[in-house]
Amino acid sequence: MLRDITLGQYYPVKSKIHELDPRVKLVATLIYIISLFILNNIVGFLLATIFLVIVVKMSKVPFSFMVKGLRAIVILMIFTAILNMIFTPGDEAFHIWKISISYRGLYAALLMMIRLSYLIVGTSIMTLTTTPNRLTDGLESLLKGLKKIKVPVHEIALMMSIALRFIPILVEETDKIMKAQMARGADFESGGIIKKAKNLLPLLVPLFISAFRRANDLALAMESRCYMGGDGRTKMKPLKYSTSDIHAYIFLFMYLILMIISRIIWGRFF
Repeated sequence: MLRDITLGQYYPVKSKIHELDPRVKLVATLIYIISLFILNNIVGFLLATIFLVIVVKMSKVPFSFMVKGLRAIVILMIFTAILNMIFTPGDEAFHIWKISISYRGLYAALLMMIRLSYLIVGTSIMTLTTTPNRLTDGLESLLKGLKKIKVPVHEIALMMSIALRFIPILVEETDKIMKAQMARGADFESGGIIKKAKNLLPLLVPLFISAFRRANDLALAMESRCYMGGDGRTKMKPLKYSTSDIHAYIFLFMYLILMIISRIIWGRFF
C-alpha cells in the first residue's frame, strides 16, 4: 500500500510534457483542478477525460504507474461516496434498512469518485514529469509578485519542494520500519480498525525520529553550503518560455473555456 503512493516521485523519461516549462505545468494543474469542480454533466466529463488521456499519453509515463496512487485513497473515496449517497436528498432509488438512497445521491457519489480519481492522476503528472528543483523555480517565478508585500516566496517554494521530495523518502522509510518490526513479531494486519490503529503507534516513534534526523541533516547541509535565503541568488538554468509553452497555454485556456461553456449550456446531468 505504501509503495502505491506516487505523489512526489519523478519518472525520468523524454517526453513533450517533461520538456515544458514548470510554470506551465503548475498553471495546468491549477486549471485542471478548477475544471474538475466545474464538471457537473456528461459533456464536461468527456472533456476532462479527453484532456487527461491526451496529457497522460504525451507524458509517456505508464498509466499503470499513475493509477497506483489511487490505491492509497480507496478508503477515502468509498467513505466520501457513502456520505454523498446518504446525505444527498432527492427521489428515492432504493432503501437499505433505515437509509434512503436517492438518484441524486448516487450521481453525487459517482461524480465525487470521478473527481478524486482524476485529481490524483492529474496532480501526479506534474510531480512525475518535473524535478523538485524545477518545481521550486517555477513556483517561485509564478509567485514573485507577492514579494512586493513582503511574502517570503522563495522560502515557501523551497518548503513545498522539500515536502514533495521527502514524501517518497518517508514512505520508503516507513516500509523499512514496518518490515523490521514484522520480522520481530509485530502484527499490522489482523484485528479491526481500532486494533490496527493501535498497532501502528509503535511505528510512529521511529518514523518521527528518522524524519527529524533527516531534517537536521538537510539543515546542516544547507548551512555548510552557506545558504542564506533567496535574496541575490542566481540560477544556473533560468526559466524561459518556448514556443511549445505558448501552445500549451493556448490549449489549456481553450480547455477551460470549453468546460465553462459546457456547464452553462448543458447544466447539471440530473
